[in-house]
Amino acid sequence: MKLNELKFTNPYLELPEECYERVTPTPLIDPFLIHANTDVAKELGIDESELCSKDFVKFLNGQHEVETSDTFAMCYAGHQFGQYVPRLGDGRAINIGTIGKYHLQLKGAGQTKYSRHGDGRAVLRSSIREYLMSEAMQGLSVPSTLCLGIIGSDHNVRRETIEKAAVVCRVSSSWVRFGTFEYYAQKGKFKELEALADYVIDENFPHIKGRENRFTLLFNDVMIITARLMAQWMSVGFNHGVMNTDNMSIAGLTIDYGPYAFLDDFRHDNVCNHTDRNGRYSFSNQPQIGKWNLKALMMALSPLSTIEKMEKNLAMYDKIYIRYYHYYMCKKLGLEGTIEGDPELIDDMLDMLEMLHVDYTLFLRTLSHYEGDRTALLRTGLYHEPMNEWLDRCDERIKNINMQERKEQMLGANPKYVLKNYMLQEAIDAADEGDFTVVEQLFNIAQNPFDEHPEFERWAGATPIEFKNKKLSCSS
Repeated sequence: MKLNELKFTNPYLELPEECYERVTPTPLIDPFLIHANTDVAKELGIDESELCSKDFVKFLNGQHEVETSDTFAMCYAGHQFGQYVPRLGDGRAINIGTIGKYHLQLKGAGQTKYSRHGDGRAVLRSSIREYLMSEAMQGLSVPSTLCLGIIGSDHNVRRETIEKAAVVCRVSSSWVRFGTFEYYAQKGKFKELEALADYVIDENFPHIKGRENRFTLLFNDVMIITARLMAQWMSVGFNHGVMNTDNMSIAGLTIDYGPYAFLDDFRHDNVCNHTDRNGRYSFSNQPQIGKWNLKALMMALSPLSTIEKMEKNLAMYDKIYIRYYHYYMCKKLGLEGTIEGDPELIDDMLDMLEMLHVDYTLFLRTLSHYEGDRTALLRTGLYHEPMNEWLDRCDERIKNINMQERKEQMLGANPKYVLKNYMLQEAIDAADEGDFTVVEQLFNIAQNPFDEHPEFERWAGATPIEFKNKKLSCSS
């Protein structure tokens, strides 16, 4: 399909007008293409040849008119660091329409009435981070929003310094957040709340459509997929950094990439956001913050459902999360299911990694090749005795498991590469000089993180000490 053949639908605009504001994108000055995602284009039915055209740059810049497009920004609220903020919304993202099950959004496309004195722009560094990380999570099979393409420009914006503006075309099966429900519940707009809930059910949970207790079932489904998402984040060593309720997807997706990080040396209480002075969104807190956010969603849905029923569902969260987490971690350790003693084996491994300052991803990938010779594993830590003790227990656990099958399972569960912040910074530094080859290289790694990529071996080791465990700002 050519770009001039695109036809959008606009199902969100069927909701009450309180839910959005119609707004037109404000184009960037002298835009140029940085990268296009051919896989996402294929999913949307867009011809690959279109991605190299001037029209595609115009499309990402909000200048290419699609006959059926009706652009808008969404309204929502949210708990930010535990404090309720009654009015947030898309302050720099403009929705341009829906193709099939996917909603397209231009992030950095200009001001909306939800910009709160902001300029409505996204800078190049944050746009590169979101573009690459959404693909990295997809490559790791972690549910995530996606990106179609990214453009840069000569458009200056002020942050801590003068930076260049960029736009990312984000693609998602839903942009509705927990905070979207909070907005209407807190304002007492229960008709809008019910319309929003039915919209979400139609779009993401059609199996409960028309059911008498559909809103209770909606909460239960969101609880389950949120628990699963938290387990996936924890298993791959991903720290989101800003788990406000307005950054929680109702569809169970990783959304809104800001000051995130993959762990360097393993730390239970790693904090990647320097705004998070109390460690609310530390790595180890993520599962319980997911539950906290679900409680906020439960209260928002209480005008539509019996809160006692939702509380009963939420009481299952911890058990569901643990089951998912142990499932993913046993896959990573090459274990056949979970038996007595496996949870302790997993927990003690993590404690050992933290004590020895061991890189999480490197250790598990090295363990994937382990067949009795401990040399490579012991090289990852400062001291040998704690690791030897843990490996003794591991040897006992795996002695009756087929070695080749275990290795294949682990190599498919433990990536050789994750996009650590020092790698992304290298891409950003090169991009600031007009060189986007590192963006291309990291994108290729992100798509295939389990492959060997011998040409990129320098990124497979532990993070260099000068770049470890650095905190980032929300503008990142």
